[in-house]
Amino acid sequence: MNRELLMLVDAISREKSVDREVVFGAVEAALASASKKLHGGEVDMRVAVDRESGEYETFRRWHVVPDEAGLQLPDSEILLFEAKEQIPDIEVDDYIEEPVESVSIGRIGAQAAKQVILQKIRDAEREQLLNDFLSRGDKVFVGTVKRLDKGDVIVESGRVEGRLRRNEMIPKENLRSGDRVRAYILEVDPTLRGPQIILSRSAPQFMIELFAQEVPEIEQGLLEIKSCARDPGSRAKIAVVSHDKRVDPIGTCVGVRGSRVTAVTNELAGERVDIVLWSEDPAQFVIGALAPANVQSIVVDEERHAMDVVVDEENLAIAIGRGGQNVRLASELTGWRINIMTAEESASKQQQETEHIRKLFVEKLDVDEEVADILIAEGFTSLEEVAYVPMQEMLEIESFDEDTVNELRNRAKDALLTMEIAREERVDEVSQDLRDLDGLSPDLIAKLAEGGIHTRDDLADLAVDELTEMTGVEEARAKALIMKAREHWFTA
Repeated sequence: MNRELLMLVDAISREKSVDREVVFGAVEAALASASKKLHGGEVDMRVAVDRESGEYETFRRWHVVPDEAGLQLPDSEILLFEAKEQIPDIEVDDYIEEPVESVSIGRIGAQAAKQVILQKIRDAEREQLLNDFLSRGDKVFVGTVKRLDKGDVIVESGRVEGRLRRNEMIPKENLRSGDRVRAYILEVDPTLRGPQIILSRSAPQFMIELFAQEVPEIEQGLLEIKSCARDPGSRAKIAVVSHDKRVDPIGTCVGVRGSRVTAVTNELAGERVDIVLWSEDPAQFVIGALAPANVQSIVVDEERHAMDVVVDEENLAIAIGRGGQNVRLASELTGWRINIMTAEESASKQQQETEHIRKLFVEKLDVDEEVADILIAEGFTSLEEVAYVPMQEMLEIESFDEDTVNELRNRAKDALLTMEIAREERVDEVSQDLRDLDGLSPDLIAKLAEGGIHTRDDLADLAVDELTEMTGVEEARAKALIMKAREHWFTA
């Protein structure tokens, strides 16, 4: 039987052109699997085959786990204190082994053994092929469409396969068997039964990689693509920056007579690309991202991470774009929420904000509108600024003397303290089920309380725009919070 085992290993090694060591590993795994089935339960077996004689031994193993962890798999684990009774110097994650009777090859059937071994070898080959492919460090998968699988496309590159899912394709793209395809390697999942490389042609990273292939200056480090936003198959924006003053980032990416950007556009089914100059100044970056629209003025709200962008009537439609495409892509590219408005709308909003601040100062500081307007004219927009801005700055206001400044600062501090106490009282009214909702910070809970939202159902009843206006969170996060609040409606 031992001679037959060596002959089986040699035969499979020649037939499959794989190293004998790989076959021996598969044989040991097959024998261990058969032994495990014979003993039943969650036992762990190890088989060791002598490479020269073909003789083999079987061991039952127990994994040493920390005492405090307890036994999750009693058939194959042992606590550290029990293991130390047998082997004093043993440590956690070591194994204790006990020889047991081996299962013969004849008992599990030579053919069955061969099938298990072949499968193990196929798995090993597949893993080796995948590792060899990944070791090249490629980010773009280049291959041929092998077949269609439930709407997905299986792409083959050599002996390695990738899966291009329907939702990762460019809309209206029709790929057929034999077509040459390039796609971005989105992820690698070794646990998948089929192709383990997941591909994408719609991911922003794919466009970045395509430009990197077309523009040598990117690989040389002279240029960098900072961000990318795409409406796959329709339009995209990329933000570029030059690390060499002699290199024009936009012109370099466009290429001679548009050759470089055209190559990318052709690969992406005619997707038009706007190349934007990246800037450290967020406002300047947003102005560039909204091209070809001309911006009149811009107001940055750091706290809400948003910008109010003012354009004239002629540029309004251009700034927004068809179906809001231009402003949406600009927002994704820059990471800022962008509100497009006309000069009239901006003036109206500014007036409303001024009225709100004036009312706040009159009410909380107990001053008349003239004093409130002086504060507003000097750039004060909150009670915190009045209370804690350096004393010297306020003394520079011609209309105020030192006594007036001290009085205003004290009144602002008293008002803030009163408001904080009231805020805490409102938060106390918030139900525990809302407090326990994942994703709600203490600050968000306070803002909800101020808006009269005290229960999970109150939050669930809100529209997305109501929640964003109330709390200042991004639309995607607001939607996620509302859906989370509604979960109990469907599980009750």
